[in-house]
Amino acid sequence: MINQRLDSLLQNVDSRYALVIAAAKRARQINNYHHQLGEGTFDEFPPPLVESRSKNYLTIALEEIESGKIKVVNPS
Repeated sequence: MINQRLDSLLQNVDSRYALVIAAAKRARQINNYHHQLGEGTFDEFPPPLVESRSKNYLTIALEEIESGKIKVVNPS
C-alpha cells in the first residue's frame, strides 16, 4: 500500500498527470537498476535515492518525489 498523501506529493509537482508520469518513469529506472546489479554495470540508471522499507519500485519513486530528491520539470 502506498502511504504518501497526495497533498504532500503535489507540492513538488505541477499536476497529478505530471506526478503519475514522473513516478512511473522513475520506477522503471529503479527496476532497471536492480536488474543491472547481477551484470555489474551501473552506468545507465541511478540507484534509489532514499532509504525505504518498501520493495515496491513505485513506492520508492513516490518517496523520492515527496522528499524532493527528484525534481519534476515541465518541458514547455
